[in-house]
Amino acid sequence: MIKFHPNEELLVQYVQGNLDSALAVVVGTHIDMCQHCAQQKKDIEDHLSAKAFGAATDFNELSMQTMLDEIMNSSAPAIEVPHKVNKHVVVEGKQFRLPPSLARVSKRLGEWSKVPGSVWRAPLQIDNDSAINLIYMGAGASVPEHTHRSQEATLVLNGTFIDEHDRYHDGDFVFLNADHRHSPQTAEEDCLTLAWLDAPLQFTSGMARLLNPFSSLFFK
Repeated sequence: MIKFHPNEELLVQYVQGNLDSALAVVVGTHIDMCQHCAQQKKDIEDHLSAKAFGAATDFNELSMQTMLDEIMNSSAPAIEVPHKVNKHVVVEGKQFRLPPSLARVSKRLGEWSKVPGSVWRAPLQIDNDSAINLIYMGAGASVPEHTHRSQEATLVLNGTFIDEHDRYHDGDFVFLNADHRHSPQTAEEDCLTLAWLDAPLQFTSGMARLLNPFSSLFFK
């Protein structure tokens, strides 16, 4: 059962199209996995639609005719040929199924690379300014304790990870800011997550702090 969800403000911004494009992919992927948030999304859409139509000015006959003329005289939209999507991703010999929102942008997935803590990362460039990362943690892996210079959203796609605050499973959406610090780790089960950062993380303990000048290379 999914315990952690985007808050209502994030869902409203998602429906309105006001989220960073990369964060929108993370929220949309959670909605793919979560019936509760899918229903919330529908309720928000219905509410915003009713509000918009309630505030709209009634069309008179002339304006309706003008609109119809513009439609009839406009050029047909270009037909886009759908590209092939990758419905699965493979890392360290394991295959994971991708939810639809993530599968639709899977052609932009970069190469997997190993980073500190027995962790693998594959960047996913959403547009010129926005990117997310698939993060794979093998069994018994850990990421050094860190905080966030701004905000971080993590969605569990498959498996389980834990930190000082809780245990997170398939579909859980974890949103943290600069007030939080944690050290994600796995036990006997591996974990695949989708992660968004709007600034590089900041390692806070031990020798890992020496990596701070390079943290953007690992997790941004």
